[in-house]
Amino acid sequence: MLDGLVVPVTVDGKELVTSGGHRISEADAMHLAPSEPSKILCVHLNHVSRVEEFQVSLPAAPTYFHKPTSSLNVHRGDVVRPERCQWLNYEGEIVIVIGKTCRNISPEEAGDYIAGYTIGNDYGLHDFRDTDAGSMLRVKGSDTLCPVGPGLVEGWDFRDKGIRTLVNGELAQDGTTNEMTWDMHYLVADLARTITLLPGDMVFSGTPANSRPVQPGDVVTVEVDGLGALTNTIVGGPTAIRDDCGAQPTESEEVLSTALGGDWEFRGIRGPER
Repeated sequence: MLDGLVVPVTVDGKELVTSGGHRISEADAMHLAPSEPSKILCVHLNHVSRVEEFQVSLPAAPTYFHKPTSSLNVHRGDVVRPERCQWLNYEGEIVIVIGKTCRNISPEEAGDYIAGYTIGNDYGLHDFRDTDAGSMLRVKGSDTLCPVGPGLVEGWDFRDKGIRTLVNGELAQDGTTNEMTWDMHYLVADLARTITLLPGDMVFSGTPANSRPVQPGDVVTVEVDGLGALTNTIVGGPTAIRDDCGAQPTESEEVLSTALGGDWEFRGIRGPER
């Protein structure tokens, strides 16, 4: 965003450059999401380390969920943990951005339909994991829980790339694309069998092990080799979850097990009190 206008820029060292030659320091820029998606689709389990962490078996083919576009957030944007909730987890991921209308293609053809790649953090508000009949609509789709950025990288080879999540500068997740069961091209082709993917649409490709809860004040950065770094700050919600309608935040065994990595019973780990 430059002088109130949406402006595409390219990177030149520590500066961003518009097509007209205007330059601004990257540190001073107000980032927007790298595209305007009509939909945001996400694979469930994909990284082997995450599967092993939960001690489960993968299905024969990927399964997916949806984050509404209203959850979209940006580089340096605040991620809100609503009051009365405490189980907000980071999930550093690589995001595929579709470049042209895509339907009924093979995995071998999928690369021709990808505009490029960026970084995402698939935050989950696990306090609502017991609701929505498994769709995870509120868990993954609440406002601000989909930061994406800082920019779109074209021509990036997703093979053998590292992905790391840091919380307050400390390494929290450390994985590679080599441990993905289904690669980027496979995911796009699989989804496009029945869903038309449009330019700008985003596909989240899965997270490594060690997703854990974060608290207001924490600064979370996801780094991917060749894609840069996406940073966000966790803040407390200005209002509490209403208690006069709908399912309320819970702290069931499933909530705790998911938020704390699948073995909370055996480690005696507890999160912060409300």
